[in-house]
Amino acid sequence: MKLLPSIFTLETIQNRCGSKRAFQSSSATCGWATIRMFCAVFFMVVLRIEAQQPADSLEGKKVVLDEVFVSAIRVTNEVPVTYSNLKKEEFASRNLGQDIPILMNFLPSVVTTSNAGAGIGYTGIRVRGSDATRVNVTINGIPYNDSESQGTFWVNMPDFASSTESLQLQRGVGTSTNGAGAFGASLNILTDAVSEEAYAQISSSVGSFNTLRNNLKFSTGLLNDHVEISGRLSRITSDGYVDRASSELDAYFLEGAYKDDNTLIKALLFGGHEITYQSWFGIDAATLATDRTFNPAGQYTDENGTTRFYDKEEDNYKQDHAQLLWNEKISDKWSTNIALHYTHGRGYFEQFREDDDFATYGFTPLNVDGEEVNTTDLIRRRWLDNDFYGTVFSANYRDENLNLILGGGWNQYEGAHFGEVIWARFAGNSNIRDRYYDDDSKKTDLNVYTKANYQVNDQWSLFGDVQYRTIGYQANGEDTGLVDDTFNFFNPKAGVTYDLNNNNNLYLSYAIANREPNRNDFENGNPKPERLQDVELGWRYVSPNLQVNTNAYYMRYKDQLVLTGELNDVGAPLRENIGDSYRLGLEIDANIKFNDRFQWRPNVALSSNKNIDFVFQRDGTLQQLGNTNIAFSPNLVVGNWFTYSPIETLQISFLSKYVGKQYMGNIDSEGSVLEAYSQLDFNVQYVWNIDAFIDSITFSGMINNVANEDIVSDGYFFTFDDDFSNPGTITTVEGAGFYPQAGRNFLLGATLRF
Repeated sequence: MKLLPSIFTLETIQNRCGSKRAFQSSSATCGWATIRMFCAVFFMVVLRIEAQQPADSLEGKKVVLDEVFVSAIRVTNEVPVTYSNLKKEEFASRNLGQDIPILMNFLPSVVTTSNAGAGIGYTGIRVRGSDATRVNVTINGIPYNDSESQGTFWVNMPDFASSTESLQLQRGVGTSTNGAGAFGASLNILTDAVSEEAYAQISSSVGSFNTLRNNLKFSTGLLNDHVEISGRLSRITSDGYVDRASSELDAYFLEGAYKDDNTLIKALLFGGHEITYQSWFGIDAATLATDRTFNPAGQYTDENGTTRFYDKEEDNYKQDHAQLLWNEKISDKWSTNIALHYTHGRGYFEQFREDDDFATYGFTPLNVDGEEVNTTDLIRRRWLDNDFYGTVFSANYRDENLNLILGGGWNQYEGAHFGEVIWARFAGNSNIRDRYYDDDSKKTDLNVYTKANYQVNDQWSLFGDVQYRTIGYQANGEDTGLVDDTFNFFNPKAGVTYDLNNNNNLYLSYAIANREPNRNDFENGNPKPERLQDVELGWRYVSPNLQVNTNAYYMRYKDQLVLTGELNDVGAPLRENIGDSYRLGLEIDANIKFNDRFQWRPNVALSSNKNIDFVFQRDGTLQQLGNTNIAFSPNLVVGNWFTYSPIETLQISFLSKYVGKQYMGNIDSEGSVLEAYSQLDFNVQYVWNIDAFIDSITFSGMINNVANEDIVSDGYFFTFDDDFSNPGTITTVEGAGFYPQAGRNFLLGATLRF
């Protein structure tokens, strides 16, 4: 490796990125010190490597055959969209049972959390401060977000990473896709590629909190050069870091594929069954300081005054997916994709209720020993039974200068929501299997889009993308009221890419996105749809040993449904329209290959996320708070990923994450603060090639939170008006709950491949 010229010393670069004093700043300014240090080291490394790089092309490599199913919604470097790719081989060494969001934790602008504290069970993801309801997720191009809540529940697909070939995370509005609009990011997942050779493998992993993961995978390879059958069975159990936050997860994946020179057809069946003890109640600050793992879920007092915990305070839910995918190459320039899909979900949340009102359940008051009884202890189940089905389709025309895609989709959701009391100390005039509420919902979603990338000349290319989307939603729940709304959205996008040379290009894009409210939004009244204008300006550098992505963005919202910090009675986050708001940020990520043994993948995201002229009712009067921070939107997120391979079969990785201070509400209250935190993980993988009956054994190990930091990555915040303590005076009272994450913990695994 060549040395830098004397002009490119660390001192010189420090002066360019910020004074030396920044590196000696106090904890109050450690965020700026971090980013300046990152800037100094990053650009010094870039300059050293760039000086020795041969020319290489920005054009992407030829995609594997299976990628035709996501080609309509994925992008390449020639499209003015900000994105990151993550391939199977890049997360395989860490795939020891944790959910997909946890495996994505080190991508730019990504923040993840786990209710149980250890990455198994209910997990969540935020991108650029936008929560999971704003992240559009597709699997093989088919929508995965729940139609009503718009959330993604990875717990319903345990161990799905083991059947994932690759994923692409587009930040911002991104390109037109199927399903709900992307308001912070879109994530599209491609399942396992067709394997030409037969194999079988058994994987097992164990870890902290009695975590155990076992799976079995197989493939027949290509039979008669055309047909492959493959599958997976998985089981994961864990006690969780938080008390009783246990998970019992089962999953399956079965795929049949047919291919020839012009046709690829896949039929997939996959799904899961989860039984998860609830851990979304969180704990207050005092409990956090004295008993981090305490879980109040299921707590009650028995007849003797003893505090007990109901042992079945849990979710019990099954979800099954069927997909039929068909790609046809019609000519050298035309190809088509069509997919049919069906998802069936059913299950309940079981809960012990202490001294609950008869009126809630339609019970008639009783006379017991001469006294009227109108409350009772009981156990209830709140059911969801739903079906989601439809089709997505696209046609692709490609020649030397033009890549044109015409596509769309029609999807329908039908959901039944009902509640049952399965036991009560006093039950009035109720009958077995009576439903104390019973309502239905229906949502129809139709979208069509056209997008094109046109190569004007060797340097300039133009991108255009227009989508029309119409949504009809009906619901009749007590929480939502009677809803019968139709939304019609027009979502245009345009951009330009300029290739400076074979290694560098610049891009600029402007996009408009509109999005409908979700079911929970109707609990707060009559919500408005949201509107987003997104401007992205970026520079990319690509060479064999160095890739750099730098982009600035400005996301301006109208009537954004921001998280209030509050939760409803089943732990779902509540949102409200807040008028005008914006997110302004800078993201830098790189992949630096020093040599065949050492690789560094750093990223940094710096942002400002504001509600404009925010108004809040405090102590009975409306107050102008000016510009406030948007809830759950840290201003600084830094990731690092160092990988060292001393020999070909051994890989050692250090992964780190820094997430800056966040507010859990929108009023900048100190009581709503999630303090900044950092996390260091250690990962090792060794492959023992046997080439006998057993082809190879792969050993993997993971130590999470090596430094044993006290991390709190999520929580909730609420306010209410108190006029009882001091009659005639309204006082606004604040409260908060926190979700602590596990300290130092480990996972160890082995995979036998036959």
